[in-house]
Amino acid sequence: MKYTAALAGLAVAFAGTAGAWTLDSAGSAISYVTMKNGEIAEPNLLSGLSGSVSEDGAATVEIALSSVETYIDIRNERMREFLFQVADFPVATVTAALDLDDIADLPAGGMTEASFEVTIATNGTENSYDAMAFVTRASDDRVMVTSKQPIIVYADEMGYEGGLAKLQELAGLDSIQPSVPVSFNLTFTR
Repeated sequence: MKYTAALAGLAVAFAGTAGAWTLDSAGSAISYVTMKNGEIAEPNLLSGLSGSVSEDGAATVEIALSSVETYIDIRNERMREFLFQVADFPVATVTAALDLDDIADLPAGGMTEASFEVTIATNGTENSYDAMAFVTRASDDRVMVTSKQPIIVYADEMGYEGGLAKLQELAGLDSIQPSVPVSFNLTFTR
């Protein structure tokens, strides 16, 4: 659910290069794992991403919440309607202010680690998280940012506790874990 934190790390890889960077939506995704009934883990994916990193290090990634993929059609529908409430909140936005000088000398094919704060705005809430990522400059005009470790996001921080309770009721579950580990793989091009 808090897949969005991943986005900010991308901007760090662009240091020392002129021009803005654009998110390659086909080469980017945010994933998270949900747990139900205490022991059943299920992968989820958000692929409807767009975004950019400006020359001054302002990173923005927008996540189309309707792109949620749980690999079960009825669950996709319920997640959109009851958890993410896409009719009212179709997009989650992740922002970060990055110091691009940190990796100005990263050559094509080089990799470094980056730590940064991301702010996630969704469902009428806004929360900040610390993120750690591997930043790889695939070429002069392509940068990949991949989570080093998941970001743990809690449903109540994002105002999703009511939606989570509704999903539990509809599916007849004993429990749905209110925290999820979120990972990201983001690619930017210039």
